[in-house]
Order: sequence, then C-alpha cells, then structure tokens
Amino acid sequence: MRTRDWPIRSKLTALVVAPVTALLALWIFATTLTFGPALDLLSARTLLYDLGRPGEAVVTELQRERRLSVVQLAGTTVLPALAEQRQRTDRAVAELRHRIDGEALRDAADDVLEDRIDRLVTALAALPSGRNFIDDRMMDRAGALGLYSGIVTAAFQAFSAMADLPDPDINREALALTALGRSRELLGQTDALLAGAFTAGRFADGEHTQLVQAIGNQRWLSESAVADLPEAGRVAYQRLTETPEFTSLRAMQDALIGASRTGRPPVDAASWQASHDAVQQQLRDFELSEADGLTDRSVPMAVRILLRLAAAGVLGLVAVVVSVLVAVRVGRTLVRRLSGVRTAALELAEHRLPDVVTRLRRGELVDVAREAPPLEYGHDEIGEVGRAFTQVQRTAVQAAVDEVTLRRGLNEVFLNIARRSQGLVHRQLHLLDRMERRAEDPDELAELFQVDHLATRLRRHAEDLVILAGSAPGRGWRNPVAMVDLVRGAISEVEAYDRVDVTVVQPAGVLGRAVGDVIHLLAELIENATAFSPPDTRVTVTGEQVANGYALEITDQGLGMSEAALESANTRLASSPEFDPTESARLGLFVVARLAARHAVRVRLRPGRESGLTAVVLIPSELVTAEPPAGPDLTAPTSAPGALRPTRRGTVPRPRPNRARPPVAAIGPPTTASPAHGPDASAANASAAVGSGTTGPDVEGAPSDDTPDDLDGLPRRVRRRTPAAVPRSTAADTPSPRSPEEVRRVMAALQAGTARGRATGSPPATAAPADRSVADRDTTEPQTETERDA
Repeated sequence: MRTRDWPIRSKLTALVVAPVTALLALWIFATTLTFGPALDLLSARTLLYDLGRPGEAVVTELQRERRLSVVQLAGTTVLPALAEQRQRTDRAVAELRHRIDGEALRDAADDVLEDRIDRLVTALAALPSGRNFIDDRMMDRAGALGLYSGIVTAAFQAFSAMADLPDPDINREALALTALGRSRELLGQTDALLAGAFTAGRFADGEHTQLVQAIGNQRWLSESAVADLPEAGRVAYQRLTETPEFTSLRAMQDALIGASRTGRPPVDAASWQASHDAVQQQLRDFELSEADGLTDRSVPMAVRILLRLAAAGVLGLVAVVVSVLVAVRVGRTLVRRLSGVRTAALELAEHRLPDVVTRLRRGELVDVAREAPPLEYGHDEIGEVGRAFTQVQRTAVQAAVDEVTLRRGLNEVFLNIARRSQGLVHRQLHLLDRMERRAEDPDELAELFQVDHLATRLRRHAEDLVILAGSAPGRGWRNPVAMVDLVRGAISEVEAYDRVDVTVVQPAGVLGRAVGDVIHLLAELIENATAFSPPDTRVTVTGEQVANGYALEITDQGLGMSEAALESANTRLASSPEFDPTESARLGLFVVARLAARHAVRVRLRPGRESGLTAVVLIPSELVTAEPPAGPDLTAPTSAPGALRPTRRGTVPRPRPNRARPPVAAIGPPTTASPAHGPDASAANASAAVGSGTTGPDVEGAPSDDTPDDLDGLPRRVRRRTPAAVPRSTAADTPSPRSPEEVRRVMAALQAGTARGRATGSPPATAAPADRSVADRDTTEPQTETERDA
C-alpha cells in the first residue's frame, strides 16, 4: 500500500485512527474480561436454584429408591414402599427436567455445563428400563446399585461443572460443597449395601469389599472437602461430627470394616438405619445452608465487580473520546494550516503571479510587498514553512518584475532598432525611386528593381521586430483597398514571388485600417509556403466571399507537417501567445498570430488535398467591404504611409510609405509574362513607358499620332540599350521644354495607357461584368510621381 501520494488529511486520519482503534479495542477487551466474571457471579444464583436444588432433590430420592430396590432384590417379596418412592423420584425428575428446559438455566450455563446436563438427562432416561429389570428380577443387587449410582454420579458431575466461578475463594468453597455431597453419596451406597445384607442375612460376594472401599472414600472426601471450607464452615462441620448420631455411625462403620466378608453384618439394622438417616439429613442441611451462604456472598461480589467495571468502562470511554477529540482537533489544525500554505502556493502560482505579470506587461506599477504579503502560521515547523514560502513569493514576484522589466527593455531595444531600420529602409526606397527615374539602361534599371525588392523585404522584417515588440508597424490606409491589390502587395514582399500564382480572387475590399496588417500577414504566410516547399513547385493564392467574411487560401506542395506540429501551430495562431525569445524557430507564426489577433482575423493551417499545407485566412465581415472603384483618392491624407507604388517596367509592386492615395494597380512579378503566371505584364510595360519621362531617340517603334494605340503620341519604351547617337547625359540633363498643352496631352496619354494595360492584364475574376474591372477603377487614377515630376 503506497501512502506517499495520500492527501495530508488521509495521512493524519490514518495516524489518528490507528492508535484510537487500538485503544478502543483494548477498552472493549478489558471490559469484556471484567464483565464476563461479573455475569458468572450473578448467574451462580440461577444455577443453584435451577439446577443445584432440583438436582440435589433428585439425588436424594434416587438414593432412597436405590436402597429400597436393593432390599427388594435381596428379599422375595415386592415392597409397597418402593412404588411410593418411585413416584416421589419421578416428581423430582420432572421438576428437574422442567428447570433444565428453561431459558434462564441455558443462558447461564457454559458449554461444559450444558454437556454435563445432557449426560444427566440421558442417564435419567435409562431409569424406567432399569426399574423393569429390577421388577422382573433380571438384575441383582450389584446391578441395581450400579444403575442408581451411575445416575447419581452424572448429577454430581453436573454439580462440579457449576463450580466455575471467577472468584477463587468462592469457587474453592463450591467445589468443597460438591465433594461433601459426593461423600454423602458414598454414605448412601454403604447404606444400600447394608440394607441388602440385612435382608439377605449376609454379604454377597464382593459386597463387603465394596462396603469397605465406600466407607474409606467417604471419610477421605469429607476430610478433604472440609479443609477447603471457610473458617465458619469448618467449625460448623466439626460440631456436626461431634453429635451422638455421627459418633454412633462412625463406630458402626468401624465395626463393619472389621467384620467377616461373608457373614452377617455385625451391627444392628435399626441402630444403623436411625444413625444413618440422621447423619444424612444433617449433612444435607449443612450443604444446603453453605450453598445458600455461598450464593448470597457471590451477589455483592458481582455487584462490586460491576461497579468497578462501570467505573473503568466510563473512564476508558472518556479516555477514548478525549483521545479522539484531541486527535481530530490537532489533525484539523494541521490540515487547515497546511491547506492554507498549499492554497497560498496555488494562489501565487495560478492567479497572483500571472496577474502580476499581466499587469506589468500592461505597464502598471506593482508593489512587491503588497503582492506577496507575509504568511503567518505560528512559530512551529509549519510557521517556518510559511515564512520560507513568503520569501519565495517575494522572490518570485520580484523575479517576475525583473523579467517583465527586462523583456520590456528588450522590446524597447527591438522597437528602437526596428524603427531605425524602418527609417533607413524608407530613405533607401526614396533613393531607389529617384535612381529608377533617372536610369536609362534597361539592365541597370533591372538591377535597381532587384535592390528595390530586397529593400521591400527588409522593411517587412523590420516591421516583424516592431510587431514582436508589441507595437504597430506604422503603415495604414484611410480608405478601403481592393482584395486583389492586397494579395499582389503581399506577393511583392516575398523573395520567391515568381513561384506564386494568383488564381481566382473574387472582388471585395478591405477597410483601410486593416490593409497594412493584412498585407503583412499574407506576406508571412506566402513566404512560409515558398520556403517550405520544393523550388520547382508553385504556390497558389485564391480568395472568395464566405458567409462570415472573406476567405483567402494559400496552398503549397511541400512535405507538410505532422498532426502534433499542426495542432501546436494552430493553437499558437488562435491564441496569439506572448512572444518567447527562446522559441525563435517560427517567428513568422508569432507575427501572424499578433496581426490576426489585432483585427480578429482567423488563421488556420490544414493539410493540402494531395500534399503540402493550406493556410486559410478568414477576414471577418466587419473588415470586408465592396471592392472600391478606381479613381482619385481625395480623402487620403498626404502623410498616409504604405501606399503601393506604381509599377514600372520589371518592377515588383510593394507598399510604400508617404503616398497620398491607396495602391494603384498591383502588378505581378516581372518573370511571369504568360497570362497564367503574370497577367499584368502588359500593364507593367505600359506604366514603365512613362517611368523615365523621356521620348525621342530612346523610343523605338513608337506609334504615330494617327495610330489608335498612340493615344495622343504616348511613347512606349522598348527594353534595349540607349542609342549611342544620343548621349545619356544629354537626354537626362537637358530635357526638352514642354508647353502646358503638351504636358496635358502626355498626362492624358499616361492615364489611358495605364487603363489599357490593366484591362489587358487583369485576372478573369476581376473582369466580370458584374464587378468593376481594373481598367474601370483606374480611369480616374491620379497622376503618378513621374507625371508630377514631369
């Protein structure tokens, strides 16, 4: 039995119950040992009056019937006195049977006495058949003597079983009285032998020897029994032996001992009978008197024993009760104090310390002494444990304060570094914009676009630090943005953008306050999809309206994740846990969880249909609106950060700070020129045509003014090196002057070309008649930076 893991209450209960149970068992055992003898003393009276007196009467009547039966067998006639004696014997036997069958005697008798009583009943059952043998003279004098003597012996054996009292003096006196009764029985046997010899005129063979043995045994028993009597009993018996009848009987016994074995008894029959009857009656009266006195003395003794038993029982019971009460009270005190320490520990571990950490993370001030009050549990070992735990509480709270302060400082460091990096990246992007505008060499321009793309990714990583530090990235929009523009903006921030396919994106818009975070969230998920899938596979992005919002699915064809890892990742995405610097393997999941929790966006990973993973992003209905129309955004503030840049030839669209409008067309990657992979390539070429703001020798194959696609002479730049005939310095440093009418014509041509490019390269989902096409949205698009620069 393992008790190590038992509750403290069970251990204390077991510690208390064991000794208390032992004490209670000892009390019950001692009480039983004392109560049993007391009941035996009280039952002595019942045994005397229900068995002793009736049994003694039966013995007396049997002795008389035995004498008359021997006389009848010694003579030749039937004795009328024998019939009368048999009736008296039957009445005594009937009374004894009545008492034996009573419940009082059976309850007072033990097992030995019950067995002796059963033997006596069996011996008495043989009496009628023995009488028949005597009447039919089928039994001699010795047989008749043995028949009655056997029944009397069974009665005395029952009397001996009665003498089993707890008090040694009383028990010794009871045995002495039983021995006196046996000696009187031997005297009766002597009388029966002499009665037969008197009637027959001589002793039969062996009768004299039997007579001598009976007289010797009778004298020895009487002397032994008298020695065990109390002083008063010995004195009374001594006086009895000094009476003339007793003296005469002893003298005749001496004469019988010296008589001839076959001759006539040498005593007078009448004298013997008179002396014998007198002595028998005196001995009987003495025995009954002593038995009554013995019973009278046993009752007060039993009462004293019962009183002592009651006193001992009450005191023992009081001791048991006091022990139980003390044990229970001490046990409850210990349990209550230990439970208080346990409750305080659990309260600190489960509620107080997490609450302190939460409040510290919210920026609240925490008083260590107030949050870890001292635990007072006395001055014993439990009190020492309480004081030690108080110190542990204060240390734990102080450690939490220090840890949160450290993490707050670390977050500040992250945020400071991230803000500095953001500033540098923004400055770098502005510088790249100016360099791209001035670049004329297509190869140089392509390399600038690659650096531009790297800077865009650097900005996203800097924003990751800002998000992990618990702050907002800083990009935001005032007005809704089209969902397809958000997807393209997210793709533009991914390194392997050329592996991402935008298949079907149903028209919808996202409120401006969530645009930047949703773009960043999608970029992180797309980045993971491209990073954890083979480089020769594709990543697809789809979007559709659902009942409770707008669902975007990002599916890769990688190896996927195990069920345990998938469950852990989904739990992290759903709960947005506090950032743990020790778990730096999946920072993207922390960032996605933070961004999703900020706008109640639900993100969940699930296995793909065939392989890989599918990330499902559910944008709630509160953030989803109708797809906004294309046109000037007159309500956007000039300082609104994060507007997507207009794309140029070979550019990758990306969010850009400090733009006065939401994104214009978000064009796909440059390497995806086919309709399946890059439907916006033509739009990229169209916008690139105005990126440099140059005409003349730089342009080859430009349509004429009367060509429908010319749109008022808007030039198209073809990817080739600048002709040597026109130096770059001249083309870049001395731009041709333009009249206001020419500027207006160029700006109108730019707007029409941009619309035509979008209409040509827009995905099928955005060109449906029911929804406004990209070309429709962009017909009122405001002028680009290049146009403003021009």
